[in-house]
Amino acid sequence: MVMRQQHPATAGRLGPLERSQSWERLGAETFDLVIIGGGVVGVGSALDAATRGLRVALVEARDLASGTSSRSSKLFHGGLRYLEQLEFGLVREALRERELMLTRLAPHLVKPVAFLYPLTHRGWERPYTAAGLLMYDTMGGARSVPGQKHLTKAGALRLVPALKPSALVGGIRYYDAQADDARHTMMVGRTAAHYGAVVRTSTQVVGFLREADRVSGVRVRDVEDGRETSIRAHAVINATGVWTDELQRLSGSRGRFRVRASKGVHIVVPRDRIVSESGLILRTEKSVLFVIPWRNHWIVGTTDTDWNLDLAHPAATRSDIDYILDHVNEVLATPLTHDDIEGVYAGLRPLLAGESESTSKLSREHAVARVAPGLVAIAGGKYTTYRVMGADAVDAASVDLPGRIQPSITDKVPLIGADGYHALVNQADQLATRYGLHPYRVRHLLDRYGSLVHEVLESANAELLKPVPGAPDYLQVEVVYAASHEGALHLEDVLTRRTRISIEYPHRGVECALPVARLIAAVHGWDDAMVDHEVSVYTARVDAERASQAEPDDQAADAVRSSAPEARPEIIEPVS
Repeated sequence: MVMRQQHPATAGRLGPLERSQSWERLGAETFDLVIIGGGVVGVGSALDAATRGLRVALVEARDLASGTSSRSSKLFHGGLRYLEQLEFGLVREALRERELMLTRLAPHLVKPVAFLYPLTHRGWERPYTAAGLLMYDTMGGARSVPGQKHLTKAGALRLVPALKPSALVGGIRYYDAQADDARHTMMVGRTAAHYGAVVRTSTQVVGFLREADRVSGVRVRDVEDGRETSIRAHAVINATGVWTDELQRLSGSRGRFRVRASKGVHIVVPRDRIVSESGLILRTEKSVLFVIPWRNHWIVGTTDTDWNLDLAHPAATRSDIDYILDHVNEVLATPLTHDDIEGVYAGLRPLLAGESESTSKLSREHAVARVAPGLVAIAGGKYTTYRVMGADAVDAASVDLPGRIQPSITDKVPLIGADGYHALVNQADQLATRYGLHPYRVRHLLDRYGSLVHEVLESANAELLKPVPGAPDYLQVEVVYAASHEGALHLEDVLTRRTRISIEYPHRGVECALPVARLIAAVHGWDDAMVDHEVSVYTARVDAERASQAEPDDQAADAVRSSAPEARPEIIEPVS
């Protein structure tokens, strides 16, 4: 088996031409592995398999990271609270992964972030917390972030002036890491494509192929045009997260574990509403609450509640938002209000079902099972440990593959854009002069594209180097590049995942929907009617989300959110 790395000029491009070619390949070739699911675990599995020299295809019914992997807390972290739950192995594994991302695999995407842990009790709390943080600082091996720093009450208030003086008696600052989850997932997918994987979105599995008692591939439908084809493979990996059980039923195989969906809601507020030089981690009666720096904003969350409704449209409710506001306002001198909120998003964690009735108590360990000859399922885990999960899934599938497969090497394979990134950061001023941009704009682009920045900018004319109307943090060329290289097929893909306009601006992307759709149209050949359709579908989705956030409970919010039209023409939910 030979690794099929693309020519460097294409760098894992997922454009219209590649999409057309990939459909032909899916029906014509026999693959070693077919991976179902374009979340971080799916693309991580695809990258792992491709870099072992396997022939791999990944199919996703919607968009890369369209589910859980674009709706996380956007942290690469060990999970400080899991130490109290004695999940030492999980924390150690996650911290090692954080270190790899920061130093070797994705320094352009994953960045250190500081948090203040406010102390509320004198005496026992400081040594107890310090011991936990010392363990946290050392469990991951070599450390690329600073260690904990103890602060007096006055020192903590200087770091975070937004806190009520009565809310703490001191504090400890520590570091973790963060990333744009949707962008990171997409870049993992592009890296897999760079090493030869077929990565295709809007491609839904509608059935499983069988030879005697073994799974021998899948039947797929192109969601955009309704075509169907069969993909033959030696093994299939179900990496569909909260859809794991549904795909198990579709396959006709009995699952080895059950997945329980836990809803997590976050709100996004302007940076000036919380005066602070650091993020915050706060204890609640159920779990923890983060206040996370996010460019010119703060992300505040999360909730942790059962979700048994539409898996495609987890909806935030008024009570979810009130829960977050009530808990963060307990420590803020100037309370946040509903009027301060610029964005809201809800996601579902695919937790392994257990005996506990509380989702916050369920393990974040992952499970892998060969549920039938030729079919492997993987679920659970944390975003941070996606690389380990992918390797485990491929290992489990190896018994169905012909010949001996090579060991996983993804701990040595940087994501595209990582090579040369640090040198380019040092050359930001020169790059700014070359392209006629402000240096801050170049640094922003480097932290989104890394060394692919030249590919992004060299094809841009003067007009495309102007900001997106209504969303000045982004350039128009980024929209075009999302459609031409990053697999964005619809307006929602660009506004919600390739950029984060949908949560970073009070208009939620509506004000820039038309100009962005026109930019995408130039790549995909949309006519005026298609542009209007994309804008109307996106606007209806935003309206439904806003309406759901005023509803009192999950059932009412789900009914509103699920009524919004889909960006993709038709998604058929899996049935047994």
